[in-house]
Amino acid sequence: MTQLRILVLTSSTGGGHDARAEAFAQWVRRLYGWEVEVHIESMLEDSAGLHRFGVNFYNFIQKHAPWFHHPFYWIVEAYGWLNRDRVHVGGAYYREVLKNFRPHLVFSVHDCLNRGFFQTAREVLGVENVRCATYCSEFSGGYGYSRNWVEPTVDLYLSRTRTAADYAIGLGLPPARLKVRGHLMPPCVYEERLDGPRRRQFREQLGLDPDKFTVFLATGGSGANNHLELLPVLASLSDHYQAVVVCGKNQRAYRQVLEWRRHHPRLRCSVEGYSRQMHLLIQASDVMVSRGGTTTCAKALHYGCPILLNGFRGVMPQERLTVKFFMQDGASVLISRSDDLRRVLERWIREKDAFAELKGRFLRLRYEEEPERVIRELVALAREAAHPLPRPSAQAARAAPLV
Repeated sequence: MTQLRILVLTSSTGGGHDARAEAFAQWVRRLYGWEVEVHIESMLEDSAGLHRFGVNFYNFIQKHAPWFHHPFYWIVEAYGWLNRDRVHVGGAYYREVLKNFRPHLVFSVHDCLNRGFFQTAREVLGVENVRCATYCSEFSGGYGYSRNWVEPTVDLYLSRTRTAADYAIGLGLPPARLKVRGHLMPPCVYEERLDGPRRRQFREQLGLDPDKFTVFLATGGSGANNHLELLPVLASLSDHYQAVVVCGKNQRAYRQVLEWRRHHPRLRCSVEGYSRQMHLLIQASDVMVSRGGTTTCAKALHYGCPILLNGFRGVMPQERLTVKFFMQDGASVLISRSDDLRRVLERWIREKDAFAELKGRFLRLRYEEEPERVIRELVALAREAAHPLPRPSAQAARAAPLV
């Protein structure tokens, strides 16, 4: 039996794209073992110096100047026009990857790795020998939803929500090639659940009070955060609140938060750098403060942990799509200053039902998923390319009855 090969195209603009690529690989290994080989390629930063600069610049402004993502967004949109028919910048590297690995499926989890990449794959490998698929992680449509997500020749387009799927159709995606399939998160997210006693025990392991209201100051993998502006608010309300803080791949922020905690011992506070137990930390928390990163917000939605959306120094275009989704029907709150957090937390102290009402609206946004289903659909697409149905001969086609 031919071993199926799947090439996953991703890039480290933020941490969400890589997280979904890794989640896909984990599910494939669990369901198919070594029958399917998955190769994850950081295609932008590996293929060309210009792309590598763009990725680093994206992560820099995410940490220091989110407002600058608005002009940067339009630059990326215009750049996508260059790849409307094939990959140009970085094309030689991509072709070598295709020739060496010879995937049966090219699976993109990044908006800048669709247009041109699918056409080039078919050119190198042959139309019958490869299939192409996209997983779009956006929660909704509108400004911030990159047109680069939509390559109309895709064989299968997977959308996180129905709202985002409808927007993709409006951009020219054939409806027959689109399916709504949820979050694409790793197996541990669905399996490692904390019930009441285990939640209390885990809080104690973190050095927290098992019964106190817990605020999770989160960040994405790149470590963009406003922890030092928000922690003083929690410290002033430490009779009612405690904190979990994650700093991502930002060692400077991690050291600063540890130093801050040393000088403010009254606030119970668990601090981590880059954490591989985000799914447990979210379950141990009552509410999360986070930018509109799709991966972190998706986990919070899955576990029913309401979100206070971090809009400090502006909301990036792609974050607007997440903010719009969670702000519908008052299911979340957008905070832009530390005083906004103070007002929310003080209101929850005064009005005992206010938080419960917010959580109820938040929970109504949840929807059921079948995580194994999407994996099997993608592997079936690869198998279709590995074992194509034989074409009828010209003589057989002429002899076939008309129906």
